[in-house]
Amino acid sequence: MTDIKSILKNRILVLDGAMGTMIQRHKLEEEDFRKGWFEDHNQSLKGNNDLLSLTRPEIIKEIHAEYFAAGADIAETNTFSGTTIAQADYGLESAVYDINYQSAKIAREVADEFTAKEPNKPRFVAGSMGPTNRTASISPDVNDPGFRAITFEELVTAYKQQAEALMDGGVDLLLVETVFDTLNAKAALFAIDEVFEERETKIPIMVSGTITDQSGRTLTGQTTDAFLISVAHMDLLTIGLNCALGASMMRPYLQILNKNAPFGVSAHPNAGLPNEFGEYDETPEMMAVQIKEFLDEGLVNIIGGCCGTTPDHIAAIAEMVKEYSPREIATHVG
Repeated sequence: MTDIKSILKNRILVLDGAMGTMIQRHKLEEEDFRKGWFEDHNQSLKGNNDLLSLTRPEIIKEIHAEYFAAGADIAETNTFSGTTIAQADYGLESAVYDINYQSAKIAREVADEFTAKEPNKPRFVAGSMGPTNRTASISPDVNDPGFRAITFEELVTAYKQQAEALMDGGVDLLLVETVFDTLNAKAALFAIDEVFEERETKIPIMVSGTITDQSGRTLTGQTTDAFLISVAHMDLLTIGLNCALGASMMRPYLQILNKNAPFGVSAHPNAGLPNEFGEYDETPEMMAVQIKEFLDEGLVNIIGGCCGTTPDHIAAIAEMVKEYSPREIATHVG
């Protein structure tokens, strides 16, 4: 398959949109999350979307196909919570390998089908590695600021298992995403590095942070510049931002990455901010207008959607990027 790095030099690649938004449309019940795998499990599993790669694989396959048909170049695996740390909430640590392996396999299958139909537009699979529900940098207990709910070593162990299973399932790259604590991301990158060393092979890595409010900081208080500097020692395919903000609010922070990042820049914003019902109101047209500003300024190499985005949003973005050249990748920071 054509190397993704060489394609990035010539055109902007499109990442898919939200998995959860699409899953919600199916109005699934408890039994959908158990079918054939977890029938006798003693905890409620509804809402644990990663399990659907095992229990309802046809739904996940269909979602990947819809995004590829809309023009996406890269599909993210259904593994955002695919670590023993996140699955511990459901007592399903033992299912983690299967979740990641099968999720990667499903996405790989669909990507290969689309590549076979359009060899001039190869499709790629990104192994999604979410932030977990623990933070290594700050205490969850306001009365005990020194307390940590997780250690760096525990995060490394969990991420290593996830990375191995995703690679076994056939992903083309790994996406450490929605980073709210850079120490967690460093653990993921350390784990990935260990896997590469042990296997004597490497695949590209994307890292995407999340700015949680208009102060321009992550949840643990890091600025966009600091986030970049913290991970810039790695040989990354891209660094970027996703989630938390809509496209218009994300722009100033992408400008910082554009100015300083020595590798590609990615963005997958939400469809605006959630309304009082937790739903996202930005239409594909509204979102495309805002993303056009990213493209006019030459800020991105990879663009897609996060919460609230659908194949219609991705189709609008994919149509627009055809007219634009990718951001030129600088050779130094600063």
